[in-house]
Amino acid sequence: MIKIAIPNKGSLSEDALKVVTEAGYKCKRSSSELIIHDSNNDVEFYFLRPRDIAIYVGTGVLDLGITGQDLALDSGANVVELLPLDFAHSTFRYAVPSKSDLKVEDFNNKRIATAYPRLVELDLKKKGLKADIVELDGAVEISIKLGVADAIADVVQSGRTLTEAGLTVTGEPILKSEAVLISSSKETAERQDVKIFYNRLKGIIVARQYQMVEYDIPKSVLAKACSITPGIESPTVSPLSNSDWVAVKSMIKKSDANGIIDQLAAISAKGIIVTDIRTCRI
Repeated sequence: MIKIAIPNKGSLSEDALKVVTEAGYKCKRSSSELIIHDSNNDVEFYFLRPRDIAIYVGTGVLDLGITGQDLALDSGANVVELLPLDFAHSTFRYAVPSKSDLKVEDFNNKRIATAYPRLVELDLKKKGLKADIVELDGAVEISIKLGVADAIADVVQSGRTLTEAGLTVTGEPILKSEAVLISSSKETAERQDVKIFYNRLKGIIVARQYQMVEYDIPKSVLAKACSITPGIESPTVSPLSNSDWVAVKSMIKKSDANGIIDQLAAISAKGIIVTDIRTCRI
């Protein structure tokens, strides 16, 4: 049996549940349930605070977990990062009052408030700076106004919260983060049941980046069409009742779809259809 930690609340939890469910696992719960047993796949899901997940996994109590890369690094837990999950993207940055000329290189002997003390400590050490770290559990952006800090280090997504608090980012990002699948050890990652879970999740993540395009094309321009949609190995080409035409099917990057449709239409492709892919293995 695999024991897997899932975030218990917030957008990180919602996106984690979505990808795990799409991968074929039963992990739907009521608000009070802390453990869900998926008997079909022999998996137990544990719903924990995102900040605690790396600690449980790192000690080997649980086999796998989904959490933020920033939270895993800040915990100092001995975990193995297996797979970036392409959601919960954020940056971890310093911020100062908007009217201040304080820069990162001026942080010596300053007070920096953060909910991620280890990340800040490591970054300051790397920069050769010494500052007082004020550890807070939340609402870090108000600490400067309350007089307990000169600067903050916090997760930034849209930046709206910082702006509303009269703050602005300074310096380069300390860390760019996203949700990740972590393991308790390399040995755990090599288990067959763990590999199945990993491959299913990877199939969902990869599929979200691709779409399937299908179209009919004159044989006279087939080579050009195949250069536009080369696929993973090569496109599938099938005969049509009209011997001068063929049907082509190929995987394409979702971000390129509209441009590819334009190019295919320009060389006389007809019946162009683009569909989403639920999961895949490449």
